[in-house]
Amino acid sequence: MDVMARREIRNQTSVQEFILLGFPGTWYFRMSLIVVFTVMYILTIVGNVSIIALVRINPHLQTPMYFFLCNLSFLEIWYTTACVPKTIAVMLGTSQTISFTVCLLQLFVLLSMGATECFLLAIMAYDRYLAICHPLRYSTLMNGTFSVQLAFLSWLCGFLAISVLAALISRLSFCGPNIINHFTCDIDSWIALSCTDTHLVELAKFIVSIVVIVVSCVITLLSYIYIISTILRIPSAQGRQKAFSTCSAHLTVVTIWYGAIIFIYVKPSAQNSLDLNKTINIFNTIVTPLLNPFIYTLRNKEVKEALGKVLSRI
Repeated sequence: MDVMARREIRNQTSVQEFILLGFPGTWYFRMSLIVVFTVMYILTIVGNVSIIALVRINPHLQTPMYFFLCNLSFLEIWYTTACVPKTIAVMLGTSQTISFTVCLLQLFVLLSMGATECFLLAIMAYDRYLAICHPLRYSTLMNGTFSVQLAFLSWLCGFLAISVLAALISRLSFCGPNIINHFTCDIDSWIALSCTDTHLVELAKFIVSIVVIVVSCVITLLSYIYIISTILRIPSAQGRQKAFSTCSAHLTVVTIWYGAIIFIYVKPSAQNSLDLNKTINIFNTIVTPLLNPFIYTLRNKEVKEALGKVLSRI
């Protein structure tokens, strides 16, 4: 079949909506997942909103480190909201279809917020590097204005990086089937379903992944190499423990986050292992947003003290 004939068929059978497969299984299996996802979503919203409120009402927590943490919590609220409610509706069987436009919008929002989170985590690591390795100059180097600029730059770069990729994705054509083997509109599933050439999109995805994920990960790792080497040179054991406690929570979040997204996105081809990608994606769309507030509160002495004061007043 020549090119013109294929193009004519494609125009006649253009897919206008997709069907999200979610997690196929028995009714009991799907109901169990719905309960788990609902509880995790509620805890995620409550936990991250609590962190933002706690920092806002406590003057001792209004520092650059907690300003970045509030940005991260705000991001996690919308990141998980863009994913979990629709996932629950898909598993209930009440809303498995999603239009082309809404699917593209969800894909853009999830990828943009994921990229923004990479930049925020790198900035938070840099902030800890300045606080631990240059404590006397920290207040000068990381002042309020500079921290706001860094946070704004993270959001701007995160959305701009994905805008180029989203523009290329929006030009793909779909002739059918229209079933997405995922619980969200995932870029790998779009590439697998497209009936047009996807090499440019796959190349763009790989380049964006390298720039966003690998570069931010390298900045984070370098920051922690300097941090750990500085901590090891502290003479007292108590001083080492105090210094490490300020960054151990962030290091835990970084390990979980980057482990999942590097496995999913940093690879040349995206058309294999869709089932495995779907499982791994649970970590960065549902698990990590839930763990963030608990990791930062349970492993951070200042947050626990501030939370204790608020609870005692109540």
